[in-house]
Amino acid sequence: MGLLITCTLVTTLYATTMTIANVSLPQIQGALSAGPDQVAWVVTANLIATAVTIPLAGWMSNRFGRRRVMAIGVAGFAVSTLLCGLSSSLEALIFWRVLQSGFCSPLAAVAQSVVIDEFPGEQRPRAVAIFMMGVGIAPTIAPLLGGYVCETLSWSWVFYIMLPIAILAFFGLFIFVRPDPPRAERAELDWIGFLSLVVMISSIQLVLDRGEREEWLSSLQIVFGCFCAVVSGWIFFSHSLTKERPLIDLRLFTERNFVLGILIHGIFGMLFITPMVLMPSLLQQLQDVPEFEAGSLIAIRGFATTISMLMMVWGASKWDPRLLLLFGFGTHTYAGLTMAGFDMNTSFLEVSWVMFAQGFGVGCLWVPMTLVTFSNLALDRSAEGAMMWNLVRSITSSFYVSLSFIVIFHTQKMSYSELTQWIIPFDNRFEFGLTQSFWNINEFSSLMQISNEVTRQAANIGYINVFHLFLWASILAYPLILMISWPPRGDKSQ
Repeated sequence: MGLLITCTLVTTLYATTMTIANVSLPQIQGALSAGPDQVAWVVTANLIATAVTIPLAGWMSNRFGRRRVMAIGVAGFAVSTLLCGLSSSLEALIFWRVLQSGFCSPLAAVAQSVVIDEFPGEQRPRAVAIFMMGVGIAPTIAPLLGGYVCETLSWSWVFYIMLPIAILAFFGLFIFVRPDPPRAERAELDWIGFLSLVVMISSIQLVLDRGEREEWLSSLQIVFGCFCAVVSGWIFFSHSLTKERPLIDLRLFTERNFVLGILIHGIFGMLFITPMVLMPSLLQQLQDVPEFEAGSLIAIRGFATTISMLMMVWGASKWDPRLLLLFGFGTHTYAGLTMAGFDMNTSFLEVSWVMFAQGFGVGCLWVPMTLVTFSNLALDRSAEGAMMWNLVRSITSSFYVSLSFIVIFHTQKMSYSELTQWIIPFDNRFEFGLTQSFWNINEFSSLMQISNEVTRQAANIGYINVFHLFLWASILAYPLILMISWPPRGDKSQ
């Protein structure tokens, strides 16, 4: 149990760092004099660094041993987290966030492989359920905690409060996790594969993040980014298919359930992180909700996840994982339908219920996704499989968050232009009735108020479009779930 708790704490560090700063973005933006798209790099830089360093998890485990990798990662995470809180400029904060993510991103994959190896057979579903509570609950509780300390202290404390967890995890590694010898025969790093993967992911992320501002292919920078992504992608895949021991062994994708599990997990990555990034921004900027209230709304999702994860501890070995997956993605479809109908007058109760439903579905997805993905994978491939599992989720999360911001900004510009066409001096609504009492188009102050309101409404349309994308993304998972080949209970160990 000590080993399981330690691995859960280690993974909690990785999961918490993804979302705890989201609710403090408006305060960071004001404190460091940054624009909305600039401060978004506090999130996207974290996701990029996570995506490009996760592939190193398998190589580092083979080269140095899993306990040593986790210990170095936790120590580096603690130092970089402290320096994040001490940052006095946006550039410094982004730099330390990159290092923070670089140190902690391999932790989840390595800890997951330890749990899978140490708890085989019938013990695995319950152990995985407890372990996944750290992955599933921490990112949803983090905004509440971050909102509280941000409101009562300052944004720096959203980083400081993670240090005690890092210290506990560090000492727990040396007490409960057995040292494992390095595997020298697989210790060579595939530099070509690693560098081409880094360039490919970074180029795509750069294109997505800066494309809207630079007017896409009208900018040489975006054209060059697309060129780099295509060339590096071709190098990576051709090299991985021909090298004997590549960075990512694509032969893993010959196993049916592993492929389906990875694809489903990739879709889940898009759905899991997006509301936690967008909801605080929507509530704070469009409805003037305080940081703590915004965090508490998302924490309701964490409470629901806790309930369903506890149910998984008891029932994961009894229920067909395909049914659990259908139910979990069904709650996301319902959430997408409801969020697509949000407006400026959406009540606290409505948002709370949607967050609860989605959170309950999240808890129902983690365990069956893990069991399906690793059901037929050999134990000696678990480290590589766990690395790929976490890599795909990080990539899809990063790209989808960037795509969401693109939709919001593009829709906001288009909607603002369309809405302002209806604000003309000859509109009788500005001459008579209630509108005249607070909006007089002959006064500059009233024109500013009208402009601000149109901006808010245009931004709200952008969020609604993102929630429509969320809805369709959840539907993509259904045919994949139906293709899963699940053996009868007792025929094959899970």
